[in-house]
Amino acid sequence: MTGTQGARTDTALTEQAAVRRFVTVSFLFWLPAGLGLAPMVLLLTERGLTLAAVAAAYAAHSLTVAALELPTGGLSDVIGRRTVLAGAGTLNACALVLIALGTTPWVIVPGMALMGAGRALSSGPAEAWYVDTVHAHAGPGADLRTGLARGSAASSGAIALGVLLGGGMPWLLGLGTDPGERLRTLTSDLVLPLSVPVLLGAAVHVVFVFYVLSALTETPRPAATLRGVLRGVPGAIGAGLRLGAGDALIRRILMTTGAAGTALAALELLTPGRAAETTGSPESGAVLFAGLAAAGFVCSAAGSRLAPLVARLAGDGERAIMVSLGASTAGLLALAATVGATGVFPAAVATAGYGLVYLGLGAAGPSENELLHRRVDTSGRATALSVQSLAQQLLGAAAGVVIGVLPAGSLPWLLGAVVLLAGTLLWARRTLATPSADPAAGSAG
Repeated sequence: MTGTQGARTDTALTEQAAVRRFVTVSFLFWLPAGLGLAPMVLLLTERGLTLAAVAAAYAAHSLTVAALELPTGGLSDVIGRRTVLAGAGTLNACALVLIALGTTPWVIVPGMALMGAGRALSSGPAEAWYVDTVHAHAGPGADLRTGLARGSAASSGAIALGVLLGGGMPWLLGLGTDPGERLRTLTSDLVLPLSVPVLLGAAVHVVFVFYVLSALTETPRPAATLRGVLRGVPGAIGAGLRLGAGDALIRRILMTTGAAGTALAALELLTPGRAAETTGSPESGAVLFAGLAAAGFVCSAAGSRLAPLVARLAGDGERAIMVSLGASTAGLLALAATVGATGVFPAAVATAGYGLVYLGLGAAGPSENELLHRRVDTSGRATALSVQSLAQQLLGAAAGVVIGVLPAGSLPWLLGAVVLLAGTLLWARRTLATPSADPAAGSAG
């Protein structure tokens, strides 16, 4: 299906209602990710897994996401957004139960892989549903940036809230020996205090599935047979792989997304060790890192909410991306400049730089995605988002390998800054976008 006709989902659904439902879906999906972020590694080691086994579990997750990213995006374009999203929530709920209650690697590693499959399924369908719905109601020229910004802010805010809750619940259960010990005794050590946030995340995913099935209305698609799906998905994947080759603006977006993945890899790999050095111990460093991670996602949410304003002040979406990524690059340079420095002022500069990276990336995302949606129609929308996600994951993983072998100090931070600067400079020359590619830039807000 192509064009506005193929995008028709529910013409009675207003743009405001579509935004509200998109925001709710985004929040419900990402809250469990935040709940599991703080306790996950500690839970796995508490179950007796070695660090090598924990790394293998995370590798199972990452490899599953990478392998299924494009096929699942194509699946959404073939059988519908709602069905794929409900499947993602179901897989994630099952995965979190396995991880929370599993006591051996033979249960936990498949649970991580199952969670990777759910993550791959979720990449794109909700945003594609939102764009299709707005186009059906208001036409292809409708403002998308505001709704995309609010959805992105809801996702980041959900992760920030989840990190705080997920880190706090096991600690509260451990205050005094009774609550945590009673939980262990009643469940014969099946449920640990560290399991509680993960199980809560599974419950949230169940709520997510019911909400998706009831709120994300779609015009029924032709009944999909197994043969039809098997024939349609490869075609959608092929179209996704040809996106960058056939459109210079999309190619620029994909390269920018990969640069952002490199910046995030630097933050995720280097910040925990730096926090431990700052506080003097791994335990207190973990607490500091949890607080920084929550603050980073709050900054990302704030940046997403500011994206329409940044686009309006900058003049259009392309300039907004350049300004936003420039701010993130400055944040990485501040982190590089303060490596090894002690005192209140260097710590304040480093903290501000950390927040600035997330703020800029959050502000750039909605403008990038609005430009992307102007270039693709509903028949390939979810696939395009999957290609974008895959670019971020693959380049981020490659950057992580390089950063891991570089000598400690400023150099790993500078690598992330240089790559992100290159992504920023891609937007300095504004000759790729046609006027129709970003018609709402001036009015977004």
